[in-house]
Amino acid sequence: MNKLIFRKFSLDILNFFLIASFSITFIVWIIQAVNLLDLVSDDGHSLNVYFYYVSLNLPKIFSKIIIFVFFISIFYVINKYNNSNELLVFWNNGIQKIKFINFILIFSLLFLILQLALNLFIVPKSQNLGRLYIKESNIDFLPKLISEKKFINVMKNLTIFVEEYKKDGKLKKIYINEKINLEKSKIIVAESGKIIKKKNKYILKLFNGGITNINQDNAYTLNFSETDYDLSEFSTKTITRTKVQELDSIQMFGCLKDIFQSKDLNKNQIISKSEYKSCNGRTVKSLGEELYKRSVLPFYTLVISLIAASLVIEPRSKYFMRFHKLNLFLIGISVITLSQLSLKFFLNNINILYLILFLPIILVIIYYILLLIFTKFKLNYL
Repeated sequence: MNKLIFRKFSLDILNFFLIASFSITFIVWIIQAVNLLDLVSDDGHSLNVYFYYVSLNLPKIFSKIIIFVFFISIFYVINKYNNSNELLVFWNNGIQKIKFINFILIFSLLFLILQLALNLFIVPKSQNLGRLYIKESNIDFLPKLISEKKFINVMKNLTIFVEEYKKDGKLKKIYINEKINLEKSKIIVAESGKIIKKKNKYILKLFNGGITNINQDNAYTLNFSETDYDLSEFSTKTITRTKVQELDSIQMFGCLKDIFQSKDLNKNQIISKSEYKSCNGRTVKSLGEELYKRSVLPFYTLVISLIAASLVIEPRSKYFMRFHKLNLFLIGISVITLSQLSLKFFLNNINILYLILFLPIILVIIYYILLLIFTKFKLNYL
């Protein structure tokens, strides 16, 4: 009988969590997708590239809201059970409140594992896939982005100006400025031209013009009657360098292992000789904070589950009873806020480094002991 009661209770929490988390994730995803429309309007990527890229942001959004939605889910379901007197079913079947709290604490381990899996593996992988897809994708919307009498610079180191753009795709009075490096550049001027697509790559066919190569020493011009200008050689202006959020977690642990074992911890130290090339050029602070977010912050799920579970322990004072739910809710929100603020102090001082690392476990132990103290260790009361 007890197993059936706990099964229904856990399913109610899970159902509310899924509905709330998917709703919030979808809303945030839509807002973020709108903000990323410049991938099409400014950077010239196709709609297929755009939708694939923004879809890969879903795991990241979901991982960010798990701890908050999980706290709300437990808090809501217990409050609902309490208002409808369904909690009496637990007590009438001989289930002690401490056993009820322990069940929620154990149940929260499932969400802890889910968060760790998302943060350590799924989210970095999805973010990296999105960046690689953007990097390798062609700028398919280029023909639609070109406008008359307007400088177009959707590609890095390349600017295009067209005096006239006809409906049949033909161009008139074309100006192209290509920056080769800091010392060299190339200017192309043509009377006419047309954008053609060959093997999924765009080529600008130019007629009757000249190419001027410019460097620090001199400049020389070559005239042409017809030439092809390959646009596929240029990359999008979208950031394609690997971000810290996209790095492999195991590699990051390997990069910081020796540094964290050292007594001379310098958070601003730049890693340059790591066996993992992806870590080179990064600071210890950026890698350390990212790993902290991935592997330590999820453990605050255990703390907030205990706080929400303590709703079943009603204070004896009528004054405290009036604000019991509000106080617990504010404590839970404060702990979630604390988890984010702890990131600012991480790596600031080697003396408090391990305190911050083990803070969520310390809070679990302290809060659990407080529950026992408040009830004077009378487990029957619990």
